[in-house]
Amino acid sequence: MLLKLKYDSRSVRAPVISKVAIEENALINIIEAKVEPRYGEIVVEVDDEIAERVAEKFKKYGVEVRKLTKSIEKTEKCVDCGACISVCPTGVFERGEDDRIVVNEVKCIRCGFCVGVCPLKALRLPE
Repeated sequence: MLLKLKYDSRSVRAPVISKVAIEENALINIIEAKVEPRYGEIVVEVDDEIAERVAEKFKKYGVEVRKLTKSIEKTEKCVDCGACISVCPTGVFERGEDDRIVVNEVKCIRCGFCVGVCPLKALRLPE
């Protein structure tokens, strides 16, 4: 499961991810991060079975937590041009039997390359 963590000026200076990983004996994979001196947003991936427990621990340390249900979203604007296929480093997109683009969200690492190259802005990373 993907969790979006928002840090305020106090929590951004503490080693919260390390503390949660050690205390919950959890593997936490950082997918996306934007950290500044007074603010931070980090998307992490944790096993579904322990996601609730890990989320509660982050909240205990003053971090706002939101579950991300989708990693990439294809809208009806998509014309199946395939630009996303050529730039995706993890193979999220492929052509289906009907030649339309099929999305495998599990492979998405939220790098955003596909969003940047889509000529019709048909892809987005849900917040």
